[in-house]
Amino acid sequence: MLKIDIHTHIIPEKMPDWASRFGYGEFIHLDHHKSCCARMMKGDKFFREIESNCWDADVRMHECDDHGINVQVLSTIPVMFSYWAKSKDCLDLSMFLNDHIAEIVKNHPKRFIGLGTIPLQDPELAIAELERCVKIGLKGVQIGSHVNDWNLNAPELFPFFEAASRLNTAIFVHPWDMMGQEKMQKYWLPWLVGMPAETSLAMCSMIFGGIFERLPELRVAFAHGGGSFPSTIGRIEHGFNCRPDLVAIDNNVNPRDYIGKFYLDSLVHDKQMLKFLIELIGAEKIALGTDYPFPLGELQPGKLIADTGFDEHTAELLFHGSALSWLNMKKEQFL
Repeated sequence: MLKIDIHTHIIPEKMPDWASRFGYGEFIHLDHHKSCCARMMKGDKFFREIESNCWDADVRMHECDDHGINVQVLSTIPVMFSYWAKSKDCLDLSMFLNDHIAEIVKNHPKRFIGLGTIPLQDPELAIAELERCVKIGLKGVQIGSHVNDWNLNAPELFPFFEAASRLNTAIFVHPWDMMGQEKMQKYWLPWLVGMPAETSLAMCSMIFGGIFERLPELRVAFAHGGGSFPSTIGRIEHGFNCRPDLVAIDNNVNPRDYIGKFYLDSLVHDKQMLKFLIELIGAEKIALGTDYPFPLGELQPGKLIADTGFDEHTAELLFHGSALSWLNMKKEQFL
């Protein structure tokens, strides 16, 4: 069965010294301190250790073969968004990352699909780079759960969503720069608590901000099974009903009505939660996603879906049908 993983991250093996080039900032650079490994450095501070599967397409394909994954959707590591940077500098960085992904897709069109990144702090530049992403063969873009002080309902961002709808491109929303980190310094809590909250923040912002209402053709997928949103939809709907004066100020449509109008990945690490997601929004809106190659992802890609015991039709939707629908692609392109 064809298996497409919509949630994987990649970074170029070699990058310019962005901080020296631009003259400021804690831009990410790689310290290749030993063979097949590198330290991601944020300025002079250690961020994370990565291995060659984070940049080497051949290593990725070998590991995909071992796991039975046919196709990966490539997107940058969210820390690379760099929305805090000057917009033209972020554009330069984005173009470099996008060209790298496009080249991998060009070289291995049956194994990889590409998503770009854009300088979303400057929507005009972001739209221009989105248009260029389409021209170089990328199927959409990955964006953050917020953009500096803007949540995704910010009026400044709506022209970008309009452009994505007009261009018929996919959007993948990934949490980053998690809220409340100053209160979560221990226990890896920014990743365990902050990330699910960030995803719910993004989803609620788009729903209550009327993005899906105004752009019904927009194809958006959210990472990590929608974070904390699915398990709190009852509370979210109740708030809408009991205090519309606070909640329904920009959109008076019940938030539950938008369930099934966006996509989620399957990265929930729990069989019962995956079954709940399917019951809540339908298998046709849930796609295999693993967060490869990071440890908080699914370490045996596809295992959760395979082990949960779905019928063949449901498994087909989860493994490739929903992904192809979100990406607006055909199965035959990968056979």
